[in-house]
Amino acid sequence: MSQDLGPFISQYQGGLVAGVDEVGRGPLAGDVVTAAVILDPENPIEGLNDSKKLSEKKRNALFEEIQEKALCWAIARASVAEIDELNILQASLLAMKRAVEALAVQPEHVLVDGNKIPKWTYQAEAVVKGDGRVACIGAASILAKVTRDREMADFDAVYPGYGFAGHKGYPTKIHMEAVERLGVCPIHRRSYGPIKAKLEQIELF
Repeated sequence: MSQDLGPFISQYQGGLVAGVDEVGRGPLAGDVVTAAVILDPENPIEGLNDSKKLSEKKRNALFEEIQEKALCWAIARASVAEIDELNILQASLLAMKRAVEALAVQPEHVLVDGNKIPKWTYQAEAVVKGDGRVACIGAASILAKVTRDREMADFDAVYPGYGFAGHKGYPTKIHMEAVERLGVCPIHRRSYGPIKAKLEQIELF
């Protein structure tokens, strides 16, 4: 994907446009992580795309390049407790707001992956599947995914046996078998169906 806005034509044609994306709405464990990026038109980055469409090796390489070449970038999150309190959609929007507010250079316009825009004062547009259509959103998705994947790999050592390094908290067969065998751990999202059901099962005994 080229550094320009590709197949998506924004109503904003200036230079200070930020892309923001989240990673981790589907997993049963861990924070939802977001990133915001303002790219530098004078310092292009080749190969930006939806992070899920890139190999781990390519994502890691782009992770470093984005941090070096972007005009500015920021990573933020909403915690497991916030996800359980607010619901995952509202927690994701809150984390996006935090990421954009943390940018060292504040954008004039924000392009948000998906079809919802956080409650904020920024001029913004929602872009469905924006991580594969808009360079700055693709960059944000890469920063968020690499950050979250690395954190979940670290949790593998803190909570051994769950396989967090492999499935990253998603509800795979291995993960569900581990929950059945080991129970719920502190980074599990208690509001999510399978975890909630396990906790209710425990309360019955």
